[in-house]
Amino acid sequence: MTGRLYIDVHILQTVPPANLNRDDNGNPKEAYYGGKRRSRVSSQAWKRATRMHFAESRDRQDLATRTKRIASQLAKGIAERTGVAAEDTRRIADALIKATGISAGKKEGDTAYLLFYGRRQLDGIVDLVADTATDLAALDAKALDEAVKALPVKEQLQSGHPADVALFGRMVADIPGLNVDAATQVAHALSTHAAELEFDYYTAVDDENAADETGAGMIGTIGFNSATLYRYATVGLHQLRDNLGDDKAAVDAVDLFVDSFARSMPTGYGNSFAHRTRPSLVAVVVRTDQPVNLVSAYENAVPASHGIVAESARRLAAEYATATGQWGDTPLYVGICHTLGADTDETGSELAEAFGANRTFAALRDGLREALTEQVNGN
Repeated sequence: MTGRLYIDVHILQTVPPANLNRDDNGNPKEAYYGGKRRSRVSSQAWKRATRMHFAESRDRQDLATRTKRIASQLAKGIAERTGVAAEDTRRIADALIKATGISAGKKEGDTAYLLFYGRRQLDGIVDLVADTATDLAALDAKALDEAVKALPVKEQLQSGHPADVALFGRMVADIPGLNVDAATQVAHALSTHAAELEFDYYTAVDDENAADETGAGMIGTIGFNSATLYRYATVGLHQLRDNLGDDKAAVDAVDLFVDSFARSMPTGYGNSFAHRTRPSLVAVVVRTDQPVNLVSAYENAVPASHGIVAESARRLAAEYATATGQWGDTPLYVGICHTLGADTDETGSELAEAFGANRTFAALRDGLREALTEQVNGN
């Protein structure tokens, strides 16, 4: 494979009354688009939901964590490996983090910012001191700093990235050498139609109320809305290969992302609304020119009448067909999985004409993997 290769993922998903991602007032996030108020779920919320879903199919040690507490995690790893006392492993861990140049936070043991790193990368740092931890523990602060200064601590964080760091990237403002360019961009999910903020007025009864007591033990309100959301993300396979250094690992990471992005859901007020649904439509398009977000299909809001998701799907198909036709695009691969009827139905036939025959989600992923493998192998 030479040059750029982008995997665009388009999803339509209907969500019942919910508050997936709240603003500073505790209400569902919103945006105005095409002059209409829309339901919105931030890209950060769905990226985290996607990353949390990774853990369902990957060993925990093959994934990353994001925390200010890297020093305490490092100290714990050294203690478990060596048996050195906790107080001494904390000193060693602090010295190792200091050697990277990562700024210390206000709270003892914390870094100044969240650091996104692989758990195996941390194991690599533990390996650097596992055999000498007892000797290092005997040194004073100055001697300890000198002893670890020459160790390739920073290098452990610059290579061997797990899939989630390679996909979503890492920014360390004061140490550019630790930055990882993200291979994935995720758009804010937006309702295809106008959406109104509503409020659920609820009460809670005190179970121990006496028979003659009336009234609620608690009264409150929760903002919510319901929406058919257009979700979009794109993965740059070329950047992913650079981050991972391996063709097969890059293809595996794309498959992991597509699966988790489609299946995941932000958990805001999940117990209150039980809002988990699955997408009505997932389409993937492999391109060599640039990512193309098809949200312009919904600048004119879909009318709030029967069949919002079906009309949203027809508009997506029309927007894709127009964009590829007018710009002369020839995608390398197009595939679709949907629950909107047979290819002979009105909606199904329009989707089939734009994206090809409907297939199961597993078959969609298999087809994408095959197409990407052919590209990276130069076929």
